[in-house]
Amino acid sequence: MFGKLKKLFMDKNDLETNDKYISVPESEINENLKRDIVKLERLGEVYSESLQYKYKSKFEREGKRNLKIWVCRDIDGDHISNLSSEQCLEKEYRSQVAINFEGFTDEEDAYIYCIQLWYYFGGYFKGSGALYDLSKNHLETDIKEKVEEILKQP
Repeated sequence: MFGKLKKLFMDKNDLETNDKYISVPESEINENLKRDIVKLERLGEVYSESLQYKYKSKFEREGKRNLKIWVCRDIDGDHISNLSSEQCLEKEYRSQVAINFEGFTDEEDAYIYCIQLWYYFGGYFKGSGALYDLSKNHLETDIKEKVEEILKQP
């Protein structure tokens, strides 16, 4: 369990130093960016569904049940049931591809592993965003690598 928690914190820290993300100043957060975020989240949903289907039986053979891969959204850490990518320009909005297994139920919002897609940090005076860079990275490959990494863990 400690390893899972450690990995959760490492993933969030990697966001700051990882070149997989584009830093977006508040002055560039607009409707054009919103279209890119909506497109990115939809792409994440397609890849998540496909990879969940592909890896479900592999996880079950390893005794890891209830694999779920999905795009989750929150504002300031609060999971709101009707939150969609349409609210992506609200401060503290975050979207990510989340991965979980073992005892997971659909009612739970908890997850162990994630790949950040978009985060709009509000800041006290001035905010900024971090957007997954599709021009330099392949989201499907990154999700697949994370799933395979999880599959190999004891």
